[in-house]
Amino acid sequence: MSLYIRYFGDSVLRQKGHKIEKFDDHLSKLSQDMLEIMHASEGIGLAAQQIGKAIQFCVMEVPDHPEYPTTCIMDGKPLSSSLIMPLSLANPVVKTLPSDEYYYEEGCLSFPEINADVARPERIVVTYQDLDGVEHTLECDGLLARCIQHEVDHLNGVLFIDRMEKPTFAEIKKEVQTLKNKTIECTKNAHRGK
Repeated sequence: MSLYIRYFGDSVLRQKGHKIEKFDDHLSKLSQDMLEIMHASEGIGLAAQQIGKAIQFCVMEVPDHPEYPTTCIMDGKPLSSSLIMPLSLANPVVKTLPSDEYYYEEGCLSFPEINADVARPERIVVTYQDLDGVEHTLECDGLLARCIQHEVDHLNGVLFIDRMEKPTFAEIKKEVQTLKNKTIECTKNAHRGK
């Protein structure tokens, strides 16, 4: 598998993804590969931009969280979120539902070992297509809603550091800048063939 996680400083992370038009074996293989990378990295979500592909596609496998139980309504039917995991979303569109925003410490595979609090709405509804191109509507809350918002942000070139309040970002700014500089330097060296 030649795919690898792109770190902050790689320009692909700021690119808005192109719409998925073909639902074929290539997309299914991409989904499997992304889930494999995500699991190996101990993540719960991964967007295509994070492996260098600017497309509207992400995967996730969100565990049940004891403190934040998730409620799910898939295509109008309530069900346990564990029944839909792992989840592959093509062309997802998120709408927030009336709910409180809450802070939760987020991490990101493109920002290794950098975590900080981000405020996000508690409840969302996402419309998306599955690996066969079938459209679904998923209403959810809790950690799943947060993960979906985080990954869909990636698909639009938005990073979790963009969602942080200024004092929160100030606490991690030095680490973020160091990561960016390292990524840019590694990219230059790779282009030079080093």
